Amino acid sequence: MHIHILGICGTFMGGLAALAREAGHRVTGCDTGVYPPMSDQLRALGIELIEGFGAEQLALKPDMYVIGNVVSRVHYPDGTPKFPLMEAILNSGSPYTSGPQWLSEHVLQGRHVLAIAGTHGKTTTTAMLAWILESAGLAPGFLVGGVPMNFEVSARIGKGNTFVIEADEYDTAFFDKRSKFVHYRPRTAVLNNLEFDHADIFDDLAAIERQFHHLVRTVPSQGRVVVNGLEESLARVVHKGCWSEVRSFGTAVSDFSAVGEPHQFDVLQRGKVVAHVAWGLTGVHNQLNALAAIAAAEHVGVAAEVAAQALGSFGSVKRRMEVRATITLAADASAGALPVTIYDDFAHHPTAIRTTVNGLRRKVGNARILAVFEPRSNTMKLGAMKAQLPWSLEEADLAFCHSGGLDWNAAEALAPMGARGCVGHTVDEVIAQVLAHVQAGDHIVCMSNGGFGGIHQKLQLALQTI
Repeated sequence: MHIHILGICGTFMGGLAALAREAGHRVTGCDTGVYPPMSDQLRALGIELIEGFGAEQLALKPDMYVIGNVVSRVHYPDGTPKFPLMEAILNSGSPYTSGPQWLSEHVLQGRHVLAIAGTHGKTTTTAMLAWILESAGLAPGFLVGGVPMNFEVSARIGKGNTFVIEADEYDTAFFDKRSKFVHYRPRTAVLNNLEFDHADIFDDLAAIERQFHHLVRTVPSQGRVVVNGLEESLARVVHKGCWSEVRSFGTAVSDFSAVGEPHQFDVLQRGKVVAHVAWGLTGVHNQLNALAAIAAAEHVGVAAEVAAQALGSFGSVKRRMEVRATITLAADASAGALPVTIYDDFAHHPTAIRTTVNGLRRKVGNARILAVFEPRSNTMKLGAMKAQLPWSLEEADLAFCHSGGLDWNAAEALAPMGARGCVGHTVDEVIAQVLAHVQAGDHIVCMSNGGFGGIHQKLQLALQTI
């Protein structure tokens, strides 16, 4: 089968492309404004990428067009369609489907699907679970919304019966407004956490809870729903009705809990110590992610002790507190000063920003943390959570916000931080602000769900000159 993927460079669609290619299908695709790591992965797989969504691509005549949710029926003021290829597909009567639907029909059918849902931590927890199952010899298939360090690819078919998938609550396509995850029909569903997000498509938290309950409805009676016991929103979801085995994690009375610091802790199952995790990750959020993965793995026969041992060699995911550079400032080199460390992280929601900074604070102690971020997600662009930004940055010594493209006043939002909060309209302006404040031994964490204008490389080059 020849499939042509519209929006191929998104993390989900790029992973789908890799799976289709591995399964023997011919894969081509189109997109705009691509950036690593997905663009690098697609090129390495030899998948032909076409820039833009021109109607001339109809001449490819694939067996199926697979439509990403980046595609819409939007028209510019002069009547020109933003996605002329989609209009051509509709007008010609060519076959098309959504990415989640194609995946469900051609990859997931007949397999034990383990789906990881939640506002935060989906990518990391999915990667954890895939690595646990791999270490246990189950050779799972997986699709992760990032590139796990342990695998170096975001997706693979796998040789076993299990398939681990990041289950996103965002809508499926312009013609299917259900959440992606309702297509996956998991036997094991992890509900990691749940708070308001995606303000562009959901009116309120109740609307998202409704979608999560749609996911719960698809889990069979012999399946398992793994629920974060700390989340009132998830308690409401389960209370709406659950027809499967439920396992909780996170609280002292949960089925799975932890005792100890996030980088080294005992795993308790119904109050009894069953395993110990010692690894390189930090942050309470990652401790909770680990408990969720351990509880899910148990459902396919992997003991907690085996899972914990696998986590000891878990290498996280690219762009999740990934160290991009360590630089000794030229002015301090002779004095043997501590280097400046630059991190790349995907955090783009106030809660994610807060947990990322907290995890780094636990790791570096009293060293200075410079938080550099851009409100790039649709929710943040709308300003729906701007009031939470000072709270999310409490543990940072300084914060630098890239305000380009925002319709709300970032300086006003950060005003409660006083002199600790800086705002730059361009990436270069933000870099100049960082350079004016940086000191030896600082930890600079850059947070965005996009390419952030190549700020990591630019900062590295700039720091090497001072």
